[in-house]
Amino acid sequence: MISQLVGRTVSLKLASIHWWAVGLVVAVGMVGLAMLYTAAGGHVRPWASAQGLRFIIGLGAMIIIAVIPIQFWLKYAYVFYGGALLMLIIVDVIGHIGMGAQRWVAVGGVTIQPSELAKLAVILALARYFHRMPPLKHPGVMHLMPPILMVALPAVFILRQPNLGTTTVVAAVSGWIAFAAGVRMRYFMIVLVTVLAALPVVWEFMHDYQRQRVMTFLNPEADPLGSGYNITQSMIAIGSGGLAGKGFLNGSQGQLDFLPEKQTDFIFTMLTEEFGFLGGMLVIAAYSGLILYAIAVSTRCRHLFGTLVAQGIAAVLCLHFTINIAMVMGLIPVVGIPLPLLSYGGSVMITVLLGFGLLFNVWVHRDEKLRGSAGS
Repeated sequence: MISQLVGRTVSLKLASIHWWAVGLVVAVGMVGLAMLYTAAGGHVRPWASAQGLRFIIGLGAMIIIAVIPIQFWLKYAYVFYGGALLMLIIVDVIGHIGMGAQRWVAVGGVTIQPSELAKLAVILALARYFHRMPPLKHPGVMHLMPPILMVALPAVFILRQPNLGTTTVVAAVSGWIAFAAGVRMRYFMIVLVTVLAALPVVWEFMHDYQRQRVMTFLNPEADPLGSGYNITQSMIAIGSGGLAGKGFLNGSQGQLDFLPEKQTDFIFTMLTEEFGFLGGMLVIAAYSGLILYAIAVSTRCRHLFGTLVAQGIAAVLCLHFTINIAMVMGLIPVVGIPLPLLSYGGSVMITVLLGFGLLFNVWVHRDEKLRGSAGS
């Protein structure tokens, strides 16, 4: 009897998921696998096969997360945050170094990038905090200190790796959530003025390669065969794609290995070279649809926790999508932000799918009354 009741409950939850949104996620993921296939010159190894396996595992985890009672995520939000922070500390102590950065840790034979998982942990922790904060029309500075510390602690360890791009995303997502929670605009202005005033100090503490990226952004033609090579080749590839592209497996810049990091940061460049402006716009439309869907879910949710979780997922998607595309087009400095569901990377892929799982979870449980809310 109990098993039948549980099965019926799970079936109802599965039925309430927007499967067209799941289909859109799968469609974008399949485009990513196709681009990894062409990035390897028409071979599934080394990238498409590994990414495909992660994609299948991530999809399964996404559906499981979607049907778990949302009270579970509310109750254990701080536990997940603590676990993510602990992993960041472990990375700082014994993490694996790759490409000059210490960002990975091996767990059971699997290499994990904890900074990616930290994004979801921060979203859950902030959503819980603002959900249970006493109802105040104008929250004061003391009420904002806990969430500031929640963001600052992981940000410091991510910055030490060094990973300025992910640090920026974590800070921006946190600001997005705080705005959605109703924090007054004057506090954002104070933070903005503080950041601008601190820029000269930040510049002095930046690594040489980070400064070089800024200088290359300002004048990529100054060293076209050195520091400006990546962005120069990226813009050549995007421009050569034209309206409809050169065709699958026919991109000269990508197939002849002129385009660096084509399987990760510059995968959108490869896509536009082979499928042109029209192909790029289709992918942009798909991402825009997913971001708008996340925002729509947040507006339909009747509890603040779910609203802020959905807003946080929308922020992660929007920031990664906007920064990556602007980066490969030379509109901002190269900061190493991957394109979700397209770029190669296990931690990024799994984190994004887990995030969608939380988003679908919010939709499934949008009408529930959660205990401990600010208004209860």
